[in-house]
Amino acid sequence: MSGIHPTAVVSPGAVIGRNVTIGAYSVVENDCSIGDNCIIDAHVKIAAHTEIGSGTRVYFGAVIGDDPQDHRFKPEVVSYTKIGRNVTLREYVTIHRSPFPDCTTEVGDNTLLMAFVHVGHDAKIGKNVTVANNSVFAGHVIVSNGAVVSAYVLVHQFCRIGQLAMIGGRTLVRQDVPDFCMLSEDNTVCGMNVIGLRRAGFDDERRFQIKKIIKTYFFRGLNSSQALEQIANSYPDNPDAAAFTGFILGSKRGIMPANPALAALGKKSKGE
Repeated sequence: MSGIHPTAVVSPGAVIGRNVTIGAYSVVENDCSIGDNCIIDAHVKIAAHTEIGSGTRVYFGAVIGDDPQDHRFKPEVVSYTKIGRNVTLREYVTIHRSPFPDCTTEVGDNTLLMAFVHVGHDAKIGKNVTVANNSVFAGHVIVSNGAVVSAYVLVHQFCRIGQLAMIGGRTLVRQDVPDFCMLSEDNTVCGMNVIGLRRAGFDDERRFQIKKIIKTYFFRGLNSSQALEQIANSYPDNPDAAAFTGFILGSKRGIMPANPALAALGKKSKGE
């Protein structure tokens, strides 16, 4: 049985699962689906065409699935917002649907978006992602599984953040950040996300190989084509190398640059 506060406004066209709590003055619009065991706090808006997976909690003041901030949007457009299972959306998170018919903005299972995070239209946030307070994702951004984004990060539209990457606080992400990498607060790649890979269960040898792959690409004084060729030749059967190079080859905005001081050290260590 659902626990819906008497001041909440829930459309008859919404589908509400079992053991769902909806707090005071919250609004759930038509064509919404809220899975079992969800908690929707007070003063939350769940806009039309939004699906929320089971076990998700939405905190005070969040707005999920509302119209995009895009001049091209027309109110009659039917587009979607999909929130996975066991997601946590903290206070005043905003997530917008697409301005394009039948397109979807997505947040994957077990993801945590802390207070005041904004997810723009058509963004795809993967599973097990953590995003700290006040970070902002523009339209069409992709954040892959297991990535961690610190506070006050700004991500330009169409940028991608790779799996298990770590983005330092107060950074401006203008281009793609490959799998397993760490972006420091000076907006440069500084190496591997060591702690994230440990937490994900990557053993010492696997982490060592990934570290060498990242060094080859960013810190050996090679251009992109040379580095990718060397990685392919050195790690022909390594799935992490394949994921890393595949991400780079799929980039349309280019790759965030390496820390120049570390790159210089890498060249000196090679005698170049």
